[in-house]
Amino acid sequence: MSRHVAVLMGGWSAEREVSLVTGAACAQALRDGGYRVSEIDADRALARRLAETSPDVVFNALHGPFGEDGCVQGLLELLALPYTHSGVRASALAMYKPTARQLFETVGIPCPTGVVSSVDAVRAGDPLARPYVVKPVAEGSTCGVRVVEAGDNRSPIGDDWDYGDEVLAESFVPGRELSIAVMDGRALGVVEIRAHSGFYDYEAKYTDGKATHFMPAPIHEDAYAEAMRLSELAHAVLGCSGVSRADMRYDDTDGEPGRLFMLEVNTQPGMTPLSLVPEIAAHQGISFQELVCWLVEDAGCQR
Repeated sequence: MSRHVAVLMGGWSAEREVSLVTGAACAQALRDGGYRVSEIDADRALARRLAETSPDVVFNALHGPFGEDGCVQGLLELLALPYTHSGVRASALAMYKPTARQLFETVGIPCPTGVVSSVDAVRAGDPLARPYVVKPVAEGSTCGVRVVEAGDNRSPIGDDWDYGDEVLAESFVPGRELSIAVMDGRALGVVEIRAHSGFYDYEAKYTDGKATHFMPAPIHEDAYAEAMRLSELAHAVLGCSGVSRADMRYDDTDGEPGRLFMLEVNTQPGMTPLSLVPEIAAHQGISFQELVCWLVEDAGCQR
């Protein structure tokens, strides 16, 4: 009898819609791979629903708080259900950007200059010299991220801010947007993303035609190799499992090879038709189905 996989998707974070697309795509790939699949739109009754479903393994396709920050991982550990991607500690460390930055810096991974401040303090005055970027301390998919430019008269944080009382402000790094997929501790490749709007925001990430991907990234070979090395190191220092994705900025404004800056590591990278990890894996000859099935076979507890 084929293994029974429960695919967790949806949830209630700001990334719910992305998670639903990821979950549906992964569920279909698993069915095509011969697994028996149950799709679960995660809610507060998740423990009961998992008990009723009784899967052999859980594919975690949740994004954002609860699904990506160690919470659902802790629940799955209590239920002794093997699950995909990173465990409790790595998920929590990677999601809370200030702590992840501290870990990166201890092993020599460069990050943009940054400071954690309160929402009120940022509204009252610039925490850094402009241009800088404001972002939630624990969100993904560029939710709540904004570039504050010189001469911008708008408040750095709008009245619609809904991401807690803390803000991470980081110096804006000019240059290029890079992402690196890491699978089982090994970097698969580097892709460059060029958003047509000039900023790789939520719409550019998930709307077809809003950005162009270049795989492999057309950057200096030394910078390419260093991006791979730094991504593997970040995956390791956080204690990630399965697949992760490192997002970096590459400042080549003074020529190549330029300077690399780590922005974050995503322990639950998207698996939508426009997602970067499947694209990078495909360049290495790993199909989407192979990638998803490998994650299920790699699943475990106490990760």
